[in-house]
Amino acid sequence: MHLIIQIPCYNEADTLPQVVAALPRELPGIQRLEVLVIDDGSSDGTSDVARSLGVDYVIRHPQNRGLAAAFQTGLDFCLRAGADIIVNTDGDHQYPGHQVATLIAPVLRGEADMVIGDRQTHAISHFSPVKRWLQQWGSWVVRLASGTSVPDATSGFRAFSREAALRLIVLTRYTYTLETIIQAGKKGLVVTSVPIQVNEPLRHSRLMKSTWSYVKHSAATILRLYTFYEPLRSFSYLAAPFLLIGSLLIGRFLYFYFTGLTGVARYVQSVAIGGTFFTVGFLIFLFGILADISSTQRALLEEVLYRQRKQELENLLREPAEQGRAPQEPATREQKERPRAGA
Repeated sequence: MHLIIQIPCYNEADTLPQVVAALPRELPGIQRLEVLVIDDGSSDGTSDVARSLGVDYVIRHPQNRGLAAAFQTGLDFCLRAGADIIVNTDGDHQYPGHQVATLIAPVLRGEADMVIGDRQTHAISHFSPVKRWLQQWGSWVVRLASGTSVPDATSGFRAFSREAALRLIVLTRYTYTLETIIQAGKKGLVVTSVPIQVNEPLRHSRLMKSTWSYVKHSAATILRLYTFYEPLRSFSYLAAPFLLIGSLLIGRFLYFYFTGLTGVARYVQSVAIGGTFFTVGFLIFLFGILADISSTQRALLEEVLYRQRKQELENLLREPAEQGRAPQEPATREQKERPRAGA
């Protein structure tokens, strides 16, 4: 088994040495263990520090593209490098490296495609009560949207099987944590969690600039992805209030009309307003049907892309194997971003 531990970094020159030093050099069941650092346009020499630490691979984005892009770049490279299991950890030394063995165990046993380290946020002392509540509430929403049972949705300490890595393509720019869970749940991948401990923070989170910013971006991501994968249900929820109000108002008019009450004309407003609400609701529902048809086409395209990526990867790995050589890593631009598998 070939394991690659990827570390997305943005200006992590100070903490990266501790992260790399804590990582294991060998693990039971793993024949080849390598470390990849993705430098997302850092200006503090993170790439130079990574090379001085002797990591196996260093990829550098010419400019900062965000955590989600750095994560996807790493995932694509790890696939092309022949990884059977990919572990993602942060460059801020939040996650103790010695817990990699615990993280990959379900994947090694064939029990899961994706494993997430549960930080047990309710017990983290340096989290404020508000942050603990937001983490628990957000994870509950993600569980609801994805159909999984992940207790800590924003944890970046994760392990992926090759199959999971081939299936996942990050579309959002803010963060990969929520999207990959929802994608995995909707694509039928087996997602599980293992309890982990975390280190004391060495710096403030760069992703969570403020509580409001975090809530706003996370809510938008969850809503967008849920609508993306469940369009008919999403539009039905949106149409339901309009249809209900419209039906009640029209029903009110019909009740007075058929009971023969005098002065029925004064209830005509119910028909006008109710008809408008009902029409709007019906149109929203029709949009949901159209979106659902598009979603079916998207699912077919995703399956085609998955098979293409898988075939390209198999061809890439088969050629060196037939010649008795190790898999050829993608060409670099001064060790910068590699081309995506299947791109």
